[in-house]
Amino acid sequence: MPAALVIIPTYNEIENIHPIIRAVLNLPESFHVLIVDDNSPDGTANAVRTLQQEYPDNLFLESRQGKAGLGTAYVHGFKWALQHKYEYIFEMDADFSHNPNDLQYLYKAAREGSDVVIGSRYITGVNVVNWPLSRVLLSYFASMYVRFITGMTIRDATAGFMCYKAAVLEKIDFNRIKFVGYAFQIEMKYRAYCKNFKITEVPIIFTDRANGVSKMSGSIIKEAVFGVIKLRIRHLFNRL
Repeated sequence: MPAALVIIPTYNEIENIHPIIRAVLNLPESFHVLIVDDNSPDGTANAVRTLQQEYPDNLFLESRQGKAGLGTAYVHGFKWALQHKYEYIFEMDADFSHNPNDLQYLYKAAREGSDVVIGSRYITGVNVVNWPLSRVLLSYFASMYVRFITGMTIRDATAGFMCYKAAVLEKIDFNRIKFVGYAFQIEMKYRAYCKNFKITEVPIIFTDRANGVSKMSGSIIKEAVFGVIKLRIRHLFNRL
């Protein structure tokens, strides 16, 4: 079995699901793919089942009963990955905002000694394509805000293109994860940071989705703003 698993959460990604899976599984590096689908009304899960006939040994599907949030989808995938003994576990969006070709750079950094690798939009400037300026500024200053509150030096704290070594996930108590949106991504990085794991940022170019609908909402932004403060307070009182 390959050492690497790419977890892709989905909700109504019918337009992207076959292309993104093929793009990952046709890379020179050997990856497995786990789709965690939240009962997409558009038939995303059925599209994955169809493709499993072509990739029976390296494409897997976990179907959940309803839309329960990005964070819980990744936690579901993390638990599955650990149960199946993968050594490197990746997070990636289904909409091609994360370039599948960049998986190899995250993988290389992890194999060279990093415990957590971030596909970073901001480590070499602002590498974002097709986002409105307001969205770029929101994301960029959110990361600055996270650095100020938490003390982490990470440039892209809300990034969702990630690689975790299994050893990192094994040390995180998933039952204590509080957040589901942007704040989930921040919380995972902060928990790894507080446990002194080596975190590396690898530059990527982030491209806004061409197909489908963004899952961003005001409640997700609110969760991130106030969630960071809660994380810092819990850490200060040894309750993280």
